[in-house]
Amino acid sequence: MKTIVKLSVVSFVIMALLFSCKKGEAPAEDAALESSTKVTDAISSSAAVEKKGDNRKFIRTADLKFKVKNVPQSTYAIENATNKFGGYVTYTNLQSTISDQIETKISQDSILETTKFSVENSITIRVPNTKLDTLIKVITKQIAFLDYRLIKADDVSIQMIKNQLTQNRKANHQKRLEKAIDTKGRKLNDITIAESDLENQKEQNDSSTIENISLQDQVNLSTIKVQIYQPESLKQEKITNTKDKNNYQTNIGIEILDALKNGWYMLKEIIIFIFNLWAILLIGTISFIVYKKYLHK
Repeated sequence: MKTIVKLSVVSFVIMALLFSCKKGEAPAEDAALESSTKVTDAISSSAAVEKKGDNRKFIRTADLKFKVKNVPQSTYAIENATNKFGGYVTYTNLQSTISDQIETKISQDSILETTKFSVENSITIRVPNTKLDTLIKVITKQIAFLDYRLIKADDVSIQMIKNQLTQNRKANHQKRLEKAIDTKGRKLNDITIAESDLENQKEQNDSSTIENISLQDQVNLSTIKVQIYQPESLKQEKITNTKDKNNYQTNIGIEILDALKNGWYMLKEIIIFIFNLWAILLIGTISFIVYKKYLHK
């Protein structure tokens, strides 16, 4: 009976300890989750989202700059997310900038090259207006440190209405001019002036149309500019020492052997040259003997 009571007490103590440990871990997990949620909420924005039945038109843009762990990997993640949400990347400039380069001689023919560099990328994204916040929330997963976040919403409703009214007015004026030219234009001078005025009206109408199309495109597709960078990196590489010419000079023993060979070749060439002149030497010898015996006296 005592043994059973002891086991019950031990079991109760163990359960109490486990419960207290779980209770202690829960606040830490909640705090981490809350911190992550705060970062996401700080980056994303619901500013100027178009509501149903609202005729307002907003051009929404976002500018972000933040540090990441690895720029190439974050670039691929952002590009994949952009494609997933129906957007596209219009500009990306991934590059490395060398801040310092040190060369340390480690042997007669080898150098240890130490390079300090930073990697950064500038990305421009066009994404459907309704997916702007969603894409920004996905991008926040890559953030190690946030430099800044700027989100703008420009209301262009009035401008688009103004352009539409201008289009209608120019179109009506254009029709009246065309009708006047066809029915009332008699003199060449009057027709020329009317035609010139008509051309100006068409050009202004086209400009208003193009501007409205451009504004509507910016309303439909939001623009996100992202600048990402990573901590300065260090790369070490063993390379061949090509700067010290002394490392490539021939050994003195080989140079002496080559000198002996060259001397022998020169001597051989001289002997051969002399033997090639045997006829001249023979004539000269005979001439000398004749001179000594006969001509000299």
